[in-house]
Amino acid sequence: MTTDHSIIDLVLNASLLVQLVMLILVAASIVSWTMIINKRVILKRAKNDSEHFEDEFWSAEDLSPLYTKISARHHQPSGMEKIFEAGFKEFARLNKQENIDADAVLDGSQRSMRIAMNREMDHLETNLSFLATVGSTSPYVGLFGTVWGIMNSFQALGTVQQATIAMVAPGISEALVATAMGLFAAIPAVIAYNRYSYDVERLINRYDNFMEEFSSILHRHAHS
Repeated sequence: MTTDHSIIDLVLNASLLVQLVMLILVAASIVSWTMIINKRVILKRAKNDSEHFEDEFWSAEDLSPLYTKISARHHQPSGMEKIFEAGFKEFARLNKQENIDADAVLDGSQRSMRIAMNREMDHLETNLSFLATVGSTSPYVGLFGTVWGIMNSFQALGTVQQATIAMVAPGISEALVATAMGLFAAIPAVIAYNRYSYDVERLINRYDNFMEEFSSILHRHAHS
């Protein structure tokens, strides 16, 4: 309890600018933790949905009922379902046209799937740049508060005749709290960014592999 009270005292007794730096770091930490938790839920759901859809896709004898089932759902499809829906819809639309080349049908279907996949990539990568920014800048923001606090402590020594370490120790301690808060905000953000960037890359590779496999199936249908 003593340590907790001493940390609170250090924050309350810090200069206005150092307190502002601490407030910015606390706000950045809260926002980044909110994004970390939210992104974890989104990526876990995307992974589970992909596994579930792949099971449905490869077990279906005919893709038309699967497309009808997905289109009839109340919620908007996402991830692999969205890529499949976009590709199959465009394939069916172009395939109904007369005197159209099979390769043109496949090209149109692949473009639709690529657009859908790019939108899914944008959704998965949302907020990752913020985590990267917090992770890279928070230590420097905290260091700025530390330098400012230490500078104020040493400037105060100019008004006394005999300086002692006891006179500057409280000010330096207050300033070092800003560095600690910067690290506290940065470390989780860096870890989460690296982890989620890897997860997003794996999902994108999974979507891309599915798109290639689905394109092969459509190629066989178009040339049959």
